[in-house]
This record gives sequence, C-alpha cells and structure tokens, in this order.
Amino acid sequence: MQGYVASAAHVRRFALSIDADEFHCLLSRLPEQCPTIVLGFIEALDGGYSNSAAVIQNRTIVGCYRKSHLLAQEGIFIAGQAVPLFETDELKFGINICNDVNFPEAPQTIRSQGGDLLVCCANNMLPRSVAQQWKDRHNKIRAQRCCETGLWLLSSDVTGSRDENIALGPTALLNPSGRVVAELPLGKPGLLLSELVL
Repeated sequence: MQGYVASAAHVRRFALSIDADEFHCLLSRLPEQCPTIVLGFIEALDGGYSNSAAVIQNRTIVGCYRKSHLLAQEGIFIAGQAVPLFETDELKFGINICNDVNFPEAPQTIRSQGGDLLVCCANNMLPRSVAQQWKDRHNKIRAQRCCETGLWLLSSDVTGSRDENIALGPTALLNPSGRVVAELPLGKPGLLLSELVL
C-alpha cells in the first residue's frame, strides 16, 4: 500500500497504524460483501514498525500477521511473534511474508492449528542477476513447505523494476504435494484465479 523500501526514512514517512485515516478511507471504498483480502503494508506500532499483512473481511480488519524472520536489511522492523489463523468460508489460512517461508516452523504452526492454506506475500525485488538465479527457486522452496505440512500455498509476489532491481514473481497456487496448480507468467502482472478443493 505504501510501497516497500526497508530504509528508515521510507518506513518512518509511510508507516500506518491499522486505525489510521488512510486505512479507514480504503476500507470504506470496498464493497460490503467482497472477497477476503490479505494486504501487505508497513505498520506503525507503539514503539516501532512491522512488515505486516492485514486480513480484511467485509470492510473490517480482522487481524494482522507480522513478519517474524527479518532479513539483515530490515533492522528497522520489530519481528512478529504470533502465527494467527484466519478463516473465510470454512477455509482456514495463515500467512507468511517473504523470507518467513524459508523456515519450516511457521507453516508447521499453521498446520498444527488446523490450517488448510498458507498465504505467502512476497517482495522479491532483486538485482537483475540475482533475480535470474532465483526465478525458479522460489516455487521449489514453497513446494517443500507444502510437502512438509500438507498445506496448500498461495503466493503473491511483486513484478516490475526499480532502479537496478527487477522482480519476476512468481505468483502461484501450489497443492499439498507441492505441484503448481496455477501460475502467472514470470515478470507479468495479472490476476490469478483458481479453484482450491480441499
């Protein structure tokens, strides 16, 4: 919502609390009955900041997940401690943010709470050579988490370029055996629609 740059200046300028006017304005623009939305944002907390994802249902923020496995360049953020479970239409899901999915314990916590789906919000904006090296590795790591836990996994990754960096995705749905069921073309923005059958 505010763009994602982990510099102290950017975070301090754009961080929002969940009760900020900007959030209320956004929520008021949504239809009363809309799909559940998982929205990444830079959150202002008492005494610090978090790389967070808000879960929005029927114009209401029903909860937040805060990234727990921070990268070295994310020192401005406070690491989250909780792995909450959310529910929509009998589908139970939890959230990981980017680097979190490299660690098995958070997805396992979602599964142990009875979760069906891991939603992975990612921002793999990388130097061009690194992005090329990683373009096929993201889904391999995500598939490993599926195989370990039996969870479905829905990833939403950024695409585009900024300065000398590029983001290729992937945005994809993987089944519990780690197979890609649906995926957007790498480097292309779009809307991924797919049916998840439990």
